Amino acid sequence: MRRGLLAVAVLAPLLVATDKPVLVPDISARQVQIRYSFTGAQLLLFGAIVYPAGRAPSRPADIAVVLRGPVEPILVREKQKIAGIWMNADSNRFRSAPAFYAVASSRPIADLVDERTAAIYELGLDNLQLSPGGGALPEKERRFEAGLLDLRRREGLYSQNPRGVEISERVLYRATMAIPSQVPVGTYTAETFLIDRGKVLAAATRDIEIDKSGFERFVAIAARRYEFLYGLNAVALSLFLGWAAAALFRRRV
Repeated sequence: MRRGLLAVAVLAPLLVATDKPVLVPDISARQVQIRYSFTGAQLLLFGAIVYPAGRAPSRPADIAVVLRGPVEPILVREKQKIAGIWMNADSNRFRSAPAFYAVASSRPIADLVDERTAAIYELGLDNLQLSPGGGALPEKERRFEAGLLDLRRREGLYSQNPRGVEISERVLYRATMAIPSQVPVGTYTAETFLIDRGKVLAAATRDIEIDKSGFERFVAIAARRYEFLYGLNAVALSLFLGWAAAALFRRRV
């Protein structure tokens, strides 16, 4: 964090000559390693707002920070209780949905921008562009979108904190975001938006790599590169464990 603050201090004099505000963001960790003992992490997203001539306005602006994971296709299934048994009754496919999405802001998004601006920048869970597969009725698509958002909220993969950004002296900001233990690997993007009077004045991005390490990395790479052999090994291991459990049970009997 000291290195990030030093970078802000060094860059600030070079940016004061611009005629528009500039964001200088940083992150407490550019890389997160997932090991067998990984139980989650806390990321600190912080930075500075550099105003023209170095003078901050008397009316403070607002900040919204979005941490977004890699986009992936997803199939959502809807279960219903039929004849006393829970069964998959319907499904809907989304062509692209972020594997992780968290937004924090200094005030509620609805108080910062109008619906159109929020939709353009995908600020807030209700403004995510999930790209449904098509072919379904609008009512069905809305139902499955709501179901996907609710599911990922409960898994900790989607979140929204309307008071999650702290602004100090009108120029320094910070926000803390939780990374759950089941977070998918990939390249994540942290987007910071400076907002004033309903308009986005400046934006900046930083990338974060979340990857597996150690034995977990070896297994993940093997599963991708050698799918057939990995599947055979998984079946063989299951058969061996089943045989070992049966043998142990017979000995005890």
